[in-house]
Amino acid sequence: MADIDVEDVLAQLTLEEKASLTAGRDFWHTASIPRLGVPSIRTSDGPNGVRGTSTFNGTPAACLPCATALGATFDVDLLHSVGRFLGQESKAKGAHILLGPTINIQRSPLGGRGFESFSEDPFLSGTLAGEYCKGVQEEDIIPTPKHFVCNDQEHERLAVNSIVTERALREIYLMPFMLAIKSARPAAVMTAYNKVNGIHVAESSTMIDILRKDWKWEGLLMSDWYGTYSTSSAINAGLDLEMPGPTKWRGKALCHAVTSNKIRPHILDERVRAVLKAVKLASKSGIEENAEERGLNRPEDQKFLRRVAAESIVLLKNEGDILPLDMNKTVAVIGPNAKVATISGGGSASLLPYYSVSPFQGVTKQSNVRFSQGAYSHKELPLLGMSLQLADGKAGFDFRVYDKPAEVPDRKLLDHLQLTDSYMFVMDYQVPNYNSPLYYVDVEGTYTPEEDGIYDFGLTVQGTGRLYIDDQLLVENVHNQRAGTAFFGGGTAEEIGSIDLVKGKQYKLTVKFGTGPTAETSDRPAVFFGSGGLRIGGCKRLDPPKAIEDAVKLASEVDQVVVFAGLNMDWESEGSDRPDMNLPPFCDDLISRVLEANPNAVIVLQSGTPVRMPWAHSARALVQAWYGGNEAGNAIADVLFGTVNPSGKLPLSFPCRLEDNPAFLNFRSERGRALYGEDVYVGYRFYEKLKRAPLFHFGHGLSYTTFSLSDLTVSTTNSTISVKLRVTNTGSRAGAEVVQVYVSAKNPSINRPVKELKGFKKVFLKVGEHAEVAMDMDRKYATSFWDEGRDAWIMEKGWYGLLVGNSSEVIGQEGNFEIGETVWWDGL
Repeated sequence: MADIDVEDVLAQLTLEEKASLTAGRDFWHTASIPRLGVPSIRTSDGPNGVRGTSTFNGTPAACLPCATALGATFDVDLLHSVGRFLGQESKAKGAHILLGPTINIQRSPLGGRGFESFSEDPFLSGTLAGEYCKGVQEEDIIPTPKHFVCNDQEHERLAVNSIVTERALREIYLMPFMLAIKSARPAAVMTAYNKVNGIHVAESSTMIDILRKDWKWEGLLMSDWYGTYSTSSAINAGLDLEMPGPTKWRGKALCHAVTSNKIRPHILDERVRAVLKAVKLASKSGIEENAEERGLNRPEDQKFLRRVAAESIVLLKNEGDILPLDMNKTVAVIGPNAKVATISGGGSASLLPYYSVSPFQGVTKQSNVRFSQGAYSHKELPLLGMSLQLADGKAGFDFRVYDKPAEVPDRKLLDHLQLTDSYMFVMDYQVPNYNSPLYYVDVEGTYTPEEDGIYDFGLTVQGTGRLYIDDQLLVENVHNQRAGTAFFGGGTAEEIGSIDLVKGKQYKLTVKFGTGPTAETSDRPAVFFGSGGLRIGGCKRLDPPKAIEDAVKLASEVDQVVVFAGLNMDWESEGSDRPDMNLPPFCDDLISRVLEANPNAVIVLQSGTPVRMPWAHSARALVQAWYGGNEAGNAIADVLFGTVNPSGKLPLSFPCRLEDNPAFLNFRSERGRALYGEDVYVGYRFYEKLKRAPLFHFGHGLSYTTFSLSDLTVSTTNSTISVKLRVTNTGSRAGAEVVQVYVSAKNPSINRPVKELKGFKKVFLKVGEHAEVAMDMDRKYATSFWDEGRDAWIMEKGWYGLLVGNSSEVIGQEGNFEIGETVWWDGL
């Protein structure tokens, strides 16, 4: 891809060409100007993998653990490597711009995209994001921190007005972006869908000026997909690129706005210049325009994914040293998440993986296993695609596209694909030689039950659909459709039909689907992504009481028991928030009953954000395993059997119940607004201020060994606070400890949190080994708060406490330092 002279090209562009450059060409690409040698560049989601240019039937990709899992590593070097890895995956997918990392703040456990962000703490989020961005940039790929700013819920996400004080905005919600930009100077940033204090961010000069004027950031500012709401206001405020294309707000409308002086020519030139600079920077990657997509999936990549997933796992409890398990003894594997590879949450973060490993598969590789289902965890019936067969016996189904519905004779076959993924979101699918969003699809495959029994089949659509078994209509989702959460909130609720099936008999499954325009309802989602979608699920019906009894019986017969439970992309996904913190139905009953039968049972949870654990006091061994990416099952097994000594720490507080969360009264949109009433008291800041203990504290995480902290010294200069101490492995295994440094203002002039994380470092030590750990913290960032009276940061004169420990609760060393003079400052 050729280099360009930005100013020379800018001088030669026509008004129409300038307008075209400020909007996407299609869903993933910018516009090109061939006559001036300006190529199109490609974007791709992020943040935990690089999907490529298609949500539907995309190129397989590597899936890293979700962002909360990455946050749990507390490891800047590892996040740097994650960035480099994603940069290499971006090159394989021909993507010049990676749409990540996500660095919004988890105000509440209910946020549908909470799993996409690193932490409730802005310092941890921003520090990790900076290293992630640096790693991506070392591969000459452009990272895109998102979503700037306060995109912290899914409910009415395009319309909600986030009402937040200037102090909380600066100290909590902008801080991750501030730190990432200071550290890495990423060349792109994505704006949020929502309003902040009355104005959509994409057209808020107040918010964008913080980036451009306060922080002196120079880069490409793009909208979230369909997150542009105006022509003149957005251009004048500083939004460079409307995504995706084709444009809704620019093009001819933008040309008219310029000729009528609603937008001054030099302002448009600023927007175009930013796009051209991004194109010029992208040329360094060596990725050709419209490059072919391919996979990597190298052996070293698989090892890396396994390592990252293992280092993210948090050992919450281990009373009596139940863990690690003995490989030479049989393990009873129980629970809804055991045989399902729960690799990520749903929405923009999801992708088609190269492969995936379930916990059952991981444990089976390392020990003899007996299994009992116990309960299901799905919200919608499990995807059926891999359980269907094509005519040649391979896994999958036929996907045939027509111009007219099945009842019309002589309809034209437009395309024929063979797929394995029965979640078919066709938002970016282009039917060959066909331009209408209205078309019809026949899905057909063979289903062979493994057991006799009643089977449920489910159909979710954004459009209309009917499901047949051996030409018998089983499910109709055409009339009187109910609103659901699939397809970014645009799909129906799942409609289910049931049928008795015989083990080993082959049944023909057929679905007749019409795309979005066929839907009878006039209701449309706030963002209508493409032509609609189709989801086919199914499984044998489970008798919950009997399934639990079977699991309890097995647990009583075996010494070693592991229960795998949690959430999945049905429950945590872009487009909708969680209704509560609960595990899926029957899961709490299953866990409680198994613990009664075998108190030493190990509970392993997978979720991106906290879940309620009414049985936690009874559990002696408890593991938080997040959504672990391709290698989730192997990594979990590595920790359970002690191949890997767990070292993860919670990047967010786990409340005892939802009502204890600081955002409980103010989460979700109420008549178009969300009041950030907890102010700066997010997460552990809230629990400590109110002296209300969470179930598990921020920064908590156990190990199979023990560590001691000693010999703390603290010194200061005009710019830094230097911390030194000794960390010793006092246990019987090699392992890693995360040294966490918190700062506390002793006599502040306003209310401040009890303490705030301002430094951390992960240290790997052999048995008996010690290390001298040194950290230099920026003095301004470690001590300042936002002075709303001066509209500036203030580093206030006085004494400060410095507290060092291995969680926000357990502090092992304390020191003090003094700020001799009050200083106000701005910028970075």
